[in-house]
Amino acid sequence: MHRVVFLIAAIAALQGAAGGALAAVAAHVEQSPLLATASQFLMVHAGAGLALAALAAALRQPSRILFGLTFALQGGVALFSMDLALRALQGSKLFAYAAPTGGATTIAAWAGLALWAAARFARREG
Repeated sequence: MHRVVFLIAAIAALQGAAGGALAAVAAHVEQSPLLATASQFLMVHAGAGLALAALAAALRQPSRILFGLTFALQGGVALFSMDLALRALQGSKLFAYAAPTGGATTIAAWAGLALWAAARFARREG
């Protein structure tokens, strides 16, 4: 399970790097609200990914559900942000409905994480 924790952390770090790069592009190359939004989403969710990796590492038995929801969160944010960045920089979409699919996946993953945490709380697991 520790390998999965490091994979989550690596994805989060790459998202943070991509968010920083998009912020630089938005500030110096193409002042686009789409790029600013993509950057913000990547940066915020990079921190969330690192926090979720730390949470999984701290648990006695990390849950496959936690891992699945974390990957859904990271994947949704990546899909959403890539589509916004392509729209801003190339005037094209990643594919039809990429941003709404990524956004909906991100929202669903957050809701799933809330339910997972509430269930663990109710069972008094740690």
